[in-house]
Amino acid sequence: MMSRDAYKRSLAFFLFFATAAIGSPAQITFNTLVNFYRPTTGAYPLGSLVQGPDGNLYGTTSQGGTYDFGTVFRITPSGRLTTLYNFCAQSGCPDGNGPGAGLVQAMDGNLYGTTTFGGAHDAGTVFKISLSGALTTLYNFCAQPGCIDGEFPLAGVIQASDGNFYGTTEEGGASSFYGTVFKITPSGSLTTLYSFCAQPNCADGGIPFAGVIQATDGNLYGTTESGGDFSEGTVFKIAPTGALSVLYSFCAQPKCTDGARPYVGVTQGSDGNLYGTTYSGGASDLGTVFKISPGPELTVLHSFCTTDCDDVQSPDASLIQGIDVNFYGSTASGGIHSRGTLFEITPSGALTTLHSFDYTHGSSPEAALVEATDGTFYGTAQNGGAHLFGTVFSLSVGLGPFVGFVNDSGRIGSPVGILGQGFTGTTSVSFNGTAASFTVTHDTFLTAVVPPGATTGFVTVATPSGSLTSNVPFQVRF
Repeated sequence: MMSRDAYKRSLAFFLFFATAAIGSPAQITFNTLVNFYRPTTGAYPLGSLVQGPDGNLYGTTSQGGTYDFGTVFRITPSGRLTTLYNFCAQSGCPDGNGPGAGLVQAMDGNLYGTTTFGGAHDAGTVFKISLSGALTTLYNFCAQPGCIDGEFPLAGVIQASDGNFYGTTEEGGASSFYGTVFKITPSGSLTTLYSFCAQPNCADGGIPFAGVIQATDGNLYGTTESGGDFSEGTVFKIAPTGALSVLYSFCAQPKCTDGARPYVGVTQGSDGNLYGTTYSGGASDLGTVFKISPGPELTVLHSFCTTDCDDVQSPDASLIQGIDVNFYGSTASGGIHSRGTLFEITPSGALTTLHSFDYTHGSSPEAALVEATDGTFYGTAQNGGAHLFGTVFSLSVGLGPFVGFVNDSGRIGSPVGILGQGFTGTTSVSFNGTAASFTVTHDTFLTAVVPPGATTGFVTVATPSGSLTSNVPFQVRF
């Protein structure tokens, strides 16, 4: 069932930098930073990038590299690429192969991720890798009889406020083929929190392609590609203890005008609502952007391809919210050249196409964008480019710098990793107006301690060149 039109393969990179810039009155600039070349630097990047404490970006390719089973790489904002790890370095791929998702920057300074295949049972792994490239396999899926612990994780993991990591597997679990939600400690102890299709007709959902997020209420939220009351997918909530409830079953409206088949997860907006996309359904059966508000109540903000399919269609990447409060996303098809697009959509649903891919500079972007703390967006296109094996690109829409978090919630007295730039010479850090002690470790990274009296709100860092404010509030947990 290793599904998804989306474990698409095409390959990547003889390090070559090409730059294609497009300008507009809105000061939109697109640059191709890296063209992957399969035999050396990797191929077919399917996952998102993540900003590290050194100011560089880190990611994975699903194929290519020394052994042709994928890589972990580092790229500078200017486009200099370094391969940190080549998967399947040992016979039988005990270290995993085929990473189909991005990485997460953890509180301990390491990166964590998953491979969809390989490992001791050829059912995927969870791994840790240092910024210098030392990899440790933390867990091998299908270690339990019948793979009740899950197999084939398509998505990556997140680190929650309790310090543990949470994720999903596409298959495995108590119902064999419908996937799981799991928790894993930094040392590698895994607990299966939930096995999908535990209810008749999979009313609780099945086959989660996407991972989970932790919302401000402390619960985890995600989607399943199938199952639910109408067999077209769900949005679910699950407590860290494993209690799951379905918030919405897609195709509840005639002809699935509310959307169907959510391939990717949800994002919590600054207004507290959840935002996401469906791959199909909507007015033209080519996908939607939706909002789920407390209740829960679902609102379709946009149906793709309702007038002109040159705009965008069939989104299969998660949305992210920019510093300007608008959401940014991508589609793997559609656009002027039918090779995919990058788009912006306001919380009220006004959509603007920012870039159409042309294959020469990348094609079929399937991963969510990341907004680096300099205000620039970075992403991957799974194929196309100079060598047809995918690209890394940047997109500037004129947004300014800000500070971000490694962990965006914590208790009084807990350390918080803060990402940014120009931190050398920082004079103060405050949590919603309350001064905190801090230590600058890089010009792009500092650690602050949540001070007594701090309340939930924005974090401000006073640097020699001016004050920078976080793009999201820091949640103080009690």
